[in-house]
Amino acid sequence: MNLRLTLTIAVCKVLIKACRLINQGGTTLPGKIALRLYPGIISKITQGYKTIMITGTNGKTTTARIIGQILKENGIDFISNKSGANLVYGVISTFIEAADLKGGNSITTALIEIDEAAFSSLTKFMEPHMLVVTNFFRDQLDRYGELYATLKGVLSGIERCEKTKLVLNADDSLCASLGRNENRPTLYYGFSRSAYSGKKELINSDALFCVYCKGKYEYSYRIYGHLGGFSCPRCGYGRPQTHITCTHILELNSTYSLIRFSADAGDKSGNPQEYEAKINLPGLYNIYNALAAAACGSMLGLPVENTIKALKSFECGFGRMETIVAEGKLIKVILVKNPTGFNQVLSYLLTEEKNMQLAFLINDNAADGTDISWLWDVEFEKLEDMQDKLDNIYASGLRAEDMAVRLKYAGVYTDKIHILKDYNQLINTGLSRTKPGHSFFILPTYTAMLDIRKILKKKFGLKEFWK
Repeated sequence: MNLRLTLTIAVCKVLIKACRLINQGGTTLPGKIALRLYPGIISKITQGYKTIMITGTNGKTTTARIIGQILKENGIDFISNKSGANLVYGVISTFIEAADLKGGNSITTALIEIDEAAFSSLTKFMEPHMLVVTNFFRDQLDRYGELYATLKGVLSGIERCEKTKLVLNADDSLCASLGRNENRPTLYYGFSRSAYSGKKELINSDALFCVYCKGKYEYSYRIYGHLGGFSCPRCGYGRPQTHITCTHILELNSTYSLIRFSADAGDKSGNPQEYEAKINLPGLYNIYNALAAAACGSMLGLPVENTIKALKSFECGFGRMETIVAEGKLIKVILVKNPTGFNQVLSYLLTEEKNMQLAFLINDNAADGTDISWLWDVEFEKLEDMQDKLDNIYASGLRAEDMAVRLKYAGVYTDKIHILKDYNQLINTGLSRTKPGHSFFILPTYTAMLDIRKILKKKFGLKEFWK
C-alpha cells in the first residue's frame, strides 16, 4: 500500500465533504492540496481509466453533457467533472472524489472537460484515450494570450500522447489542423455546404490566414465566425472530409433544433447513412456541440440510435441555457465569455417570438478576463432588429456601466436600459416584469454566473452546480 497516496486521498475526501457542508463546491481546493501533498498523484489516480477529454474555446461543458448522456444510453458508467472545474486542480479533485483510499475505482471510464490552456500540462501526467476538440476562438487575451499560442499548446499535448484518438471540428481551420500531420485515428465532424442557408455574419478576424503559409483563406460557404468550407489557395490546406456531417437543418427555433445528419459508420457497404435527430437545445453553436458528441459516440463504436436518443434527452449544464420555471414564467441563464459565443447567443435571441426581459451581467475578474474591450467586438447592433420584443434591458455586474454604454452605442433605446447591480433586486424586478409564459434572459460572464446562480439556487431549489 502507498501510505502517502492513501493519506492524501483521505485528507482531500474529508476536505470535499467539508466544502459541500458549507455549500462550497469542493471542486478545486482539494486538488490543489492533493498536488502539494503528493506531486505525482495525477499519474496514480488516473491509471486504469479510459479517459475521454473535451477541450476548445466554446462548447466544452455542453458537449461533455451530451457525451455523458450517450454513455448513459449505452449503459456505460463513468466519472465526470460536471461542475465545469476544468483546470488541473479541478480534474484532480474529480478523480480523488471517485477513488477509494488506495486510488482505485470499479468504474473505468472518465469524461473530463479540460481548459484548452491546461490540456498540455495535464498530458505530462496522463494520456487520454480520446480527445474531442470543439473550436478555437479569440478568448480573454489577458489569460490565454494570442490564439495561435493556445493552438500550439494543445498540439504539444497531442504530440505527447501517441495513442490518443482525435475528434475534430472540420469547419474550424485551426481545429482541423491538429489532425493534419497526425498518424492516428482521427474523426472529423461539421456542416455540409447545403446544411445552412441563414443570414451570414461578417467574418471575424480570428483565423483569416492559413495556419501553415499565412495565405488568406477562401470560403465556399460559412456557418458563422471562421467556421465553414475554408481553403488556402497558396498551399492547398483546406477543410478535411467529414465523417459526421449535418446535411440539413430542418428546424431552428428558440427551444430546440431538428437536423438531418450523415454518419460514415452506416451500412455494411461503408456508405454513409442519414439520420434525423432532435437536439434538446437551440442555436447553431449547439448543433456543433451535438455533432462533436455524435462523432465521439461513433469513434467509440456506439450505436447511432442511442446517440439520437441522447441528443433528445440530455440535460444542459448549469448556466448553459439553463431554464428555471418560476411563477409560470421562464428564467434562462446563458453564459457569455467571448465575441463569437456572444454573437451566437444574440442570434438565438432573434428566434424568440415573445417579448422578453434581458439582463447582461458583466464582470472583469481574473476568470472573466480583466480586459473588457471585447464587448465592442460583439454585434449588439443585432438588438436593433428586435427592439419591439425587448421590454426592458438590465446592465449589471462589476462593469454594468460599460455594458450600458455599449448598448447605447449599439442603438438600443436608452429608456429601456436600466442599471441594477444588486442581483436580488435584478431577479425580482426582471421576473415581476416578465409576462406569464414569457422569458427573462440572464446573460452573465463566468464569475457573475456563479454569483447569480447561488441566489437562483436558494430561491428556486436548483441542483448544486457540481451535480
